[in-house]
Amino acid sequence: KCDRPCTLRTWAVALVAVRQAGWALQHASPALRANREVVLAAVRQCGWALEYAAPALRADRNVVLAAVRRNALALRCAAEELRVDPEIIAAAQAQSWPA
Repeated sequence: KCDRPCTLRTWAVALVAVRQAGWALQHASPALRANREVVLAAVRQCGWALEYAAPALRADRNVVLAAVRRNALALRCAAEELRVDPEIIAAAQAQSWPA
């Protein structure tokens, strides 16, 4: 049994919302923008949702990889140190349009 059903309900609603439309992360509370599960669901649906993630998750390699695999432009929202990571760059390039 959950001691804080309101919090759980809010988390559950956010999770459903971002699975349908990742950009809905912009309407989530700061705590939910810092929740790894919510943010991963959002970026897997819409890579650009990374823009609304908490800074710690914009620096999380797995979150950023999921985002750039969905949308190469999400690389712009990643923490600076991840913008030069070879695997992340390769994943973004795989999503890029031809030159």
